[in-house]
Parts: sequence; C-alpha cells; structure tokens
Amino acid sequence: MIDGKHYNFAFLDEGSKREIRRSILKAVAIPGYQVPFGSRELPIGRGWGTGGIQITLSIIGKEDVLKVIDQGSDESVNAVNIKKLVRECTDVKITTDSEEASIIQSRHRIPEIPMRGDQILVLQVPTPEPLRIVEPREAVTKQMHAEAEYSGMWLYLFEDLIRYGEISISSEYPVSVEGRYIMNPSPIPRYDNPKLNDSETLYLFGAGREKKIYAIPPHTKVESLCFADVPFKKEDFEGKSCRLCGAAGVYLDELIEEGTGRKVYECSDTGFCRKRRERRQQDGTISA
Repeated sequence: MIDGKHYNFAFLDEGSKREIRRSILKAVAIPGYQVPFGSRELPIGRGWGTGGIQITLSIIGKEDVLKVIDQGSDESVNAVNIKKLVRECTDVKITTDSEEASIIQSRHRIPEIPMRGDQILVLQVPTPEPLRIVEPREAVTKQMHAEAEYSGMWLYLFEDLIRYGEISISSEYPVSVEGRYIMNPSPIPRYDNPKLNDSETLYLFGAGREKKIYAIPPHTKVESLCFADVPFKKEDFEGKSCRLCGAAGVYLDELIEEGTGRKVYECSDTGFCRKRRERRQQDGTISA
C-alpha cells in the first residue's frame, strides 16, 4: 500500500514481478530469443503497450526516473496515460529529458541522444515474431528458430527486392542478433536499427498480447538483414532540418504546413527538440 492507496508498489504483486524479472534474466542471457511469460491483467487494454508496462513496473525502483515516449513524442495519449499509471502507483519522478531518465519506455522510437550504460530502454512490441510474415503457425516458427532455418525470411526479402527494386520494409525491419536469432526490433523506423548494435544500454522488449519478452544486452552484435550486393539503407534526410530547432542528421517527421501547403520537417524526438530549443534560447541564438 502506498500513501493510503490500496495496491502494491508498481501495481503488480511481488510474485508477478519476480516471475517477469526471471523471464528478463533469461532473455538477457540468450539475446534475441523470445521468452514466454505470464502476461498479467492491467487497467489498460492489451495492444496498448501492456508488455512494456509490465517490464517497467517489474524493474522500476523508488529512486528511478522514468521517461515515456510514443512515436518520439512525450505528449501523445499513449505516453501520457502510461506516465499517469506509473506515477500513480510508484510516485517516481517523471521526466521528458532522456539524459535524466534511468528507464525509458518507448513505442516505436529510440531517443536521438545515445543512451548510457546506466539506463534501460523498454520497447513496446505488438508482434514479436519476425517470421510471422512467412509462417503463421507458432509451433512452426519455434521450430524454425530452434534450427536457425531462416531461408523463408531471406526469400521474402529477395522477392521484395525484385518487386520494388529495394527492400521496402519501413519499420519492424528484421535483424540478426549475435549471428544466431532473427529478431523483430519492434516497429521502430529503419533509421533506429543501427542504434541497437554494440549499444551501451540494455534494450528490453515486451509483448503483452503475445506474452513474450526478449532482450538485447549491452555490446551485442546486431545486424539488419541485407544482401552482400544490396546493403542496408536507412531513411535519408540529407538537406532537411527541423523547422523548430534546426537539427539535421536526426529522424524527422514530414508535415504539411497549414495555410501554405508546403512540406516542413520537425524532430520526431520531441524531448530532444525541446532541449535544443531551450539551450539555443539560453545562448541567445533564437528567440522564445
């Protein structure tokens, strides 16, 4: 009970949190392997990030600082409601600064500022099985992973390449983890895939509806699937910059400016953009 509120710290009972932490430990020990876990009921519908929320609630402590983002935004409905839930049942500090946070829970983005070894990134995953696009049966995909039988995935990528002249997957681009398991990195854009490789931080992936947890520990080799003569390419924003903070070389959202109808660009990572504007205001380089 917290301050007269009749529920456990971080909402879940201690037995549930221990079971989820055991699954996390197994996932860390076998990078890229999908560990089944008993997904708990939460006051939020499955499909709205319950896998990531359960991981966050299981690892968070009273001294942690939490940041939650949805598609790069701190203020979307999903991010705001998750922050309300976690703050209500833990009273931990909430931040929009990725450098201040010890735990970041994210839907579909990895922060622009490189994460440190003392931070954890929790990613919400709707569909953890990368082989689902070539084989719908769970029993068969498990066997394929056990035997490292990934020819179906390579054939899918080859057919995509023949059809469109390039691999057209824009998000959930499959990766190879330590040369063993093919893994779905969640619906992050291709732009974020290289951040997974040899990272300083621990990445945890939670799929509540599918009841799976998997992980990428620090300094793990992660490679986006590609062919020797067709290298992996991420989104190209060359010559474009954020209209708010002027940042270039970051992932940008394309918008249509109201009134003029012209294309404009803004940082997808709103916390990063806000921090840049604040620093530039302090330096006197832009006006408020």
